[in-house]
Amino acid sequence: MNAFRGSGTRSVTTRCPARVRAECRSWFVRSGYRLDRGWEPAMRAFVVRLPSGVRYWTVLDDDLRPHPAADAFLQHVRLGRDGAESTTQAYATGIALFLSWCAETGADWWDSGSRLGWFMTWLTVVPTALPGGAVRSRGPRRINAILAAVREFAKHAVATGDAPPSMLTALYQQDDDRWLPLELGRDSGARVSRPRPRHRVQAPVTEAGPATDQDVLAVFRACGSARDRFIVLALSRLGLRRGELAGLHREDVHAMPDSTALRCRIRQEHLHVRRRDDNQNRAWAKSRRDRAVPMDLVVVQAYDQYLLERNECQTAAACDFLLVNLFRAPVGAPMRVGAFNELLTSLSRRAGLDAPIHPHMLRHQFATNLAATGAALDETQDLLGHANPASTQVYFHPSPDRLRDAVDRVPPPGVSGG
Repeated sequence: MNAFRGSGTRSVTTRCPARVRAECRSWFVRSGYRLDRGWEPAMRAFVVRLPSGVRYWTVLDDDLRPHPAADAFLQHVRLGRDGAESTTQAYATGIALFLSWCAETGADWWDSGSRLGWFMTWLTVVPTALPGGAVRSRGPRRINAILAAVREFAKHAVATGDAPPSMLTALYQQDDDRWLPLELGRDSGARVSRPRPRHRVQAPVTEAGPATDQDVLAVFRACGSARDRFIVLALSRLGLRRGELAGLHREDVHAMPDSTALRCRIRQEHLHVRRRDDNQNRAWAKSRRDRAVPMDLVVVQAYDQYLLERNECQTAAACDFLLVNLFRAPVGAPMRVGAFNELLTSLSRRAGLDAPIHPHMLRHQFATNLAATGAALDETQDLLGHANPASTQVYFHPSPDRLRDAVDRVPPPGVSGG
């Protein structure tokens, strides 16, 4: 189908109204798309395992050959940037859709920047085909993630000479500096500008906040094993990411007042978060820098109780991972990263919560409690393993109660505040 060939469009940040979506769906149906069956891309994301054991995702064409430019970019993300395997998977999936759309419309991928508005409409209207004949539509956040992958791919392709600079010109526009301070305006002679993506779908702002202390307590009480109680506490009182928790080895936990016998100079109970590329459960510590996280008495007690439960499982003795399957096959094997979401969903339902709790909500609660108790930004940053303090700043938003307290502290007119 070459219905799109030669049809350019101005790329804008937009929200697709229902009437426009209906017209687009009608147009796609007339062009031969079966929206009830979805669409299978010509190119697919595929995982590659290098001889060193490192895995990354690439894009294969119909002949099962890697797309040269996409493969070079994804190798750079995994090996050059030291990015996570999951990052290359997300990028490869989005890039495969973009390259498949270019092949479907008969356009060269390096010359499709000015027509990306059509790609956005196509992503909105044409669903993805799933196994068993089901279809799945893409939401605004998913579309924006695909567009972000295309932009990163384009930047690398331009830098390596695989695409002309005009591709980035079509994808980005320079912010106007009219709202900048006078010292940074054009009159100062300094050119201050920042590229901004041209293509973005407006998504509703429904950011998941932190779990409340009451919800965490309800989930904790719903736990039926010492292992599950330790998981809830490790997420909510240590602020670990689920990949960091799933990737812990037994040697990483120093639950003793003095760890000098283990050649560790850190005092009191703590655990080490280390990044490993060879974890068989594909657990990944996002931070490139190892860090030590203090363990309080509550977590240490939960850890000791879990070890007693773990030692009763004979098949777990040979596994070096801290958290293993105890109640489902394969017993004794390290827990999957996705198992933490499944566990918290089950515990939330058992606790009677209106909405399930996710692992990041417990991490968010830990950071919010740190900020509420007066922890400094640098302390919270180090405990969370953030490389950039701006990533930590988002957790320092005040709660409605703190905002109310701030207003109540302002004395009424005519009343001295001393």
